[in-house]
Amino acid sequence: MSEHPTAEGPDAAMMAAPQALARFLETVDERLLDGVFSASEVTILENFPPHVFLGQTGLAQWRDIMTGHAGSIGALKHEFGAPQDFVLTEETVHFTLPTQWAGLRDGRRFVEHGGWTFVQAREVGAWRIRSYGWAVTSFVWVD
Repeated sequence: MSEHPTAEGPDAAMMAAPQALARFLETVDERLLDGVFSASEVTILENFPPHVFLGQTGLAQWRDIMTGHAGSIGALKHEFGAPQDFVLTEETVHFTLPTQWAGLRDGRRFVEHGGWTFVQAREVGAWRIRSYGWAVTSFVWVD
């Protein structure tokens, strides 16, 4: 297995799935998730129970919970920072995206900072999320 680290970071094709995932969270439009996740292995680590979502059954559970969670937040917007820790190994890529979320929860404005670490696999000519983990590094109420 050859490893191809590069300072360039993920290209547009590698960013397509994380961008679609973030847009889903902003809009709760489940169509945005079509083709985003791996058709085989999926592991999601989240900051809400049950915290670990495994396989296609776990992905379906995550979708149900996340749709309700994201639907309860208004005016949600994301901003990605510069990708970190980029490594490409043949048909797999790993990188971390510092991410800022801002929105309204319970009528109050908030800003949340965190990081998403992604492992994606090339499947059927596209990069699909095989695994992601979310970690909050700060959360503040703005109002």
